[in-house]
Amino acid sequence: MATLKYWLWLTGRRGLGNAGALRVLDHFVTPERAFYADPEEYALVEDLTPAARRALLDKDTGGAERILEDCARLDLRIMTLQDADYPERLRQLPDPPLALYIRGRTFAFDEEAAVCMVGAREATPYGIGSAGRLGLELARGGALVVSGMAQGIDTASVQGALKGGGPVVSVLGGGVDVPYPRENRWLYEDVAAAGALISEYPPGTEHRGEHFPVRNRILSGLCLGVVAVECRPHSGTMITVDRALEQNRDLFAVPGNIDAPMSQGPNLLIQQGAKLVTSGRDILEEYWDRFPAKLSPGEPLSPAAAAARLETAACPAPAPAEREEAPAAPGRERIPAAEQRDRFTDDELALIAALGGRRRSADELVEAAQIPARRVLSALTMLQVQGAVEEGPDRRFSALVELEE
Repeated sequence: MATLKYWLWLTGRRGLGNAGALRVLDHFVTPERAFYADPEEYALVEDLTPAARRALLDKDTGGAERILEDCARLDLRIMTLQDADYPERLRQLPDPPLALYIRGRTFAFDEEAAVCMVGAREATPYGIGSAGRLGLELARGGALVVSGMAQGIDTASVQGALKGGGPVVSVLGGGVDVPYPRENRWLYEDVAAAGALISEYPPGTEHRGEHFPVRNRILSGLCLGVVAVECRPHSGTMITVDRALEQNRDLFAVPGNIDAPMSQGPNLLIQQGAKLVTSGRDILEEYWDRFPAKLSPGEPLSPAAAAARLETAACPAPAPAEREEAPAAPGRERIPAAEQRDRFTDDELALIAALGGRRRSADELVEAAQIPARRVLSALTMLQVQGAVEEGPDRRFSALVELEE
């Protein structure tokens, strides 16, 4: 714990930044030596700005101690560059993060067939469907799905991986205790329970626009390859792709209609040499030989089957208003009483019953089902993953199944 204090002191020096902290560490070997160094020794560190040298003169460890207290309270692990289980994939980067805050499981990333999934926040139904299926197939095949937690492709990828029964890792641009966007707060809980939330920013840090491009090097760095699902040619997704290329990672892309704005980025990447993918198998087959004990090849998909999957994904779901007007539409699945407890937990069953043919907010469901908010949010996420509930643009939920009595 005492050693951690000096790591957090070093990473918390304003004006130093990650690059400056790495230069200090390269010179002094440990943060503790840097902390106790004589002021004139800081002049010997190459390429440090005057502001950075002044920052090193500040020996206040109050901020570091508060972070340690927050991590203990929130049950977070702090992994530093000196730890034996720090991922070698990150250590090899020119700018590895000095410290990572982890909520959930600790993974041996160098032993995982980790695949990063990225794409646009303003994704189309085609992109959402493709990302969800790829995430599901990758997880079922034994890969570790890594993504962000933004709306759109990130969220669909994470939900798909959870539905596939595999762990998932989300790398964030703020503190792991600060849900962003707010509507994904329950998804945070599910990822932390099934996998891990990771950030180089200490708890309590707000998610800021300038953090995400910096975060992207960790997203791609932890993985063997990056899958671009939907994006424009100039976008945050392309920043992650650039990082992946700099890091010599594999690049995959989901093809799309040549007239679709959100498919311009992936189509361009395919032109430039990215592997075209229409199923999780297309990605998994690249790594079977390297991870024979982890990955399951599954049954190969025919071109017709792959086309059918993407055709299904391209069909937009009925608008929420249509479902509200006709909640008991003929296509709505009826779950026999004998199957209900095999498919759903008690909390999930209570929410489906509380929804009935209505559309309700999460707060209304807490009151109607008399279940604590945290459990309601967690159950809603899993019901969406299972295709039993959908969320409308107004953040109200409706059931896509009904329970036989």
